Amino acid sequence: MRLSMLDLAIVGGYLLVTLGIGLAAARRAGRDESEFFLSGRSMPWWLLGLSMVATTFSTDTPNLVTDIVRTHGVAGNWVWWAFLLTGMLTVFVYARLWRRSGVLTDLEFYEIRYSGRPAAFLRGFRAVYLGLFFNVMIMAAVTLAAIKIGGVLFGWSPLATVFVASVVTVAFSAAGGFRGVVLTDALLFVVAMTGSVAAAVVAVRHPAVGGLDALFRAPEVQGRLSFLPDFSDLDVAIPLFFVPLAVQWWAAWYPGSEPGGGGYIAQRMLAARDERHAVGATFLFNAAHYALRPWPWIVVALASLVVFPDLEALRAAFPNVDPRVVRHDLAYPSMLTFLPTGLLGLVVASLAAAYMSTISSHLNWGSSYLTHDVWRRFLRPDASERELVTVARVATVLLMAFAALLALALDNALQAFRILLQIGAGTGLLFLLRWFWWRVNAWSELTAMGVSFLVAVVFAWGDSGLEAWQELVVGVAVTTVGWVAVTLVTPPASPETLARFVRLIRPGGPGWRPIEEALPPGERSQEAWSVPRGLLLTLLSTLAIYAVLFGVGWMLYR
Repeated sequence: MRLSMLDLAIVGGYLLVTLGIGLAAARRAGRDESEFFLSGRSMPWWLLGLSMVATTFSTDTPNLVTDIVRTHGVAGNWVWWAFLLTGMLTVFVYARLWRRSGVLTDLEFYEIRYSGRPAAFLRGFRAVYLGLFFNVMIMAAVTLAAIKIGGVLFGWSPLATVFVASVVTVAFSAAGGFRGVVLTDALLFVVAMTGSVAAAVVAVRHPAVGGLDALFRAPEVQGRLSFLPDFSDLDVAIPLFFVPLAVQWWAAWYPGSEPGGGGYIAQRMLAARDERHAVGATFLFNAAHYALRPWPWIVVALASLVVFPDLEALRAAFPNVDPRVVRHDLAYPSMLTFLPTGLLGLVVASLAAAYMSTISSHLNWGSSYLTHDVWRRFLRPDASERELVTVARVATVLLMAFAALLALALDNALQAFRILLQIGAGTGLLFLLRWFWWRVNAWSELTAMGVSFLVAVVFAWGDSGLEAWQELVVGVAVTTVGWVAVTLVTPPASPETLARFVRLIRPGGPGWRPIEEALPPGERSQEAWSVPRGLLLTLLSTLAIYAVLFGVGWMLYR
């Protein structure tokens, strides 16, 4: 496809506005490390909430949802819908705790919660593990989606797509810092949401589809419309529904859905004006992420089954696309080839918005780890603020380069999703309990991280004979047994560290009773333990958001 002058004007105008915001924020972002990574902790809840939504509105997400729907039907989305439980628990239990910590990055948490050399090692190791390894994997998956979109829509080579996407995004991210990212995210969300709705409308109006009613009556989509899997077929129901809801949401660590909060979600909570703004931002994110966004992607995925019913149809329609990357996730960008002039420019701009928002957030988040938790903590403790900002900008460029190289080696988005889930399997329970059980220590986290990674490597390189969900459950069980056992046989953090943590965070509950009782009476928290109320609110809000999600679906199904 070729962009008309109108399309080019729309895309160019969007890029100029976002780059302008990034450059306008550059001077303030360069003041110091706190400004570059947290905008001086002055952000309001609604802006941070929109930023979280925009960050998870990436180019690989509609491809992933399309892959799931074409393979398992609408009910297959429970593999990520289940993470709503994690998100709402973060809203009503953990958001306040994160904001009270006052740390610059969530990894700094380790040296206020744990003590000694193990805590320092854990902070530095996890900074490289997450900021470099995990972060590059995520950005590579997002860039892979951009490669497929560029190849299908414009016939671009993977290298050309990676070059264009990387240069534009790095220039924006390195200049404006976190403030530039957050300020543009509001615009990016509006553009991306508008584009996804427009793509769904065009997909439904395709002559082969014939409208919404005809789509839901089409033989190709029959059996794929149910919100729930067929419970009589346990081979389908267990991996698609029971495992995500019973195990995955609390046991697996996945970026954006970390049990207890973390990563770029924690970064935004830490940037909030106060605890209430942190809670409000996280609630807005989860409500919009699960109740507002999925249906345009699902509708396009269902329509693609009518237009491109199988992989052979996709290969025949796009013979110039590398056959290696022709998977079901290619169906989403394939449906975009039917967009008319003007609307094509809007949707291309929306895809660029989704890509830039996600990548810029990950670049800023990853560089915060490498700068604050590696460079400043271990290599240059006396570094000036100007030097730290320079290091952050260099790290931004290098992270993008590594992600671009890895993207050229991946095949599909679902592949990366499953790899990340398996690597984080079993660590989630620790991230939930470390706030409320004084016995958890640095060795607990090192064990969980190491065991989960080794299990993932064994499954990746050997033929276990197990299904993907069985490997996940085994990984969770082995990892959980391992870190709990290590917790019980290793000493906890020093009494001074634990007492300081209780005074600062005020977590409350029976898990901290021995530490609370050791404090002088005047230093003990007088607050009622808020977790029971938080759990009730988590349950009610989860049910409400699912009700909206499925209510919209029923209106579409009529």
